[in-house]
Amino acid sequence: MKKRFSILAMIGFVMVGIQTKAAMFSTIAQDVAQASDTAAEESAGGIQVLKEFFVDGGPLWMTLPLVCFILGLAFAIERILYLNAVDVNTDKFIVDMENALQSGGVEEAKDLARNTKGPVASIAYQALLRSGEGQDIDLVERSVVGYGGVEIGKLDRNVSWIALFIAIAPMLGFMGTVVGMIMAFQDIAKSGSVQAQDMAGNIQVALLTTLAGLVVAIILQIFYNYITAKIDSIVNKMEDASISIVDMLVKYRR
Repeated sequence: MKKRFSILAMIGFVMVGIQTKAAMFSTIAQDVAQASDTAAEESAGGIQVLKEFFVDGGPLWMTLPLVCFILGLAFAIERILYLNAVDVNTDKFIVDMENALQSGGVEEAKDLARNTKGPVASIAYQALLRSGEGQDIDLVERSVVGYGGVEIGKLDRNVSWIALFIAIAPMLGFMGTVVGMIMAFQDIAKSGSVQAQDMAGNIQVALLTTLAGLVVAIILQIFYNYITAKIDSIVNKMEDASISIVDMLVKYRR
């Protein structure tokens, strides 16, 4: 009898524990669901505010900064992808090329440079190509310097477009503001009276275009600074590698 009572008591405790855990998990699930609903409502509200700003600022004058943003962002993404693709480990490449020169000569080193991405490998290939033709080391060095300028031009491609959109986006926004202010004063001149509430509303709408232009310029400026810093880093690696390549060829010829 006592054993049966003990078993029933244990079963009762287990059932109570299960019910408590279930209630706790149900409460947590409700809290998570409420938080998700709140976040979704806030996100939807933010999108709605952006839509209202776009409509209040005028589709024409708000579209101009938007076009600058889309085009500038497209060029920025293209440059970032390209720069990250050509930014190879220069130190490792120089070591591999030196080993290739020692083991297989110029032809093996040319194959390594040909199959490696990046401006450093392209400069190395040009130097090896002219060295294999028996040209003087001074001519090889000049070709390295000249082709380095070509590779820098490839790195800087389309960067000027990003700078252009950074410059004109605030100006287009400000032009929309000026046009909006002119229209507001024309309305005042036609009505013959000044209502502070109407004036404040017109000014607010006119300033939205300037806000849009400034936001676009700030975002693109961040990308532009990252891209220019990346280019400077790659150029520094190119200069160091060019010196190492010329020294390596001089040592190999000896």
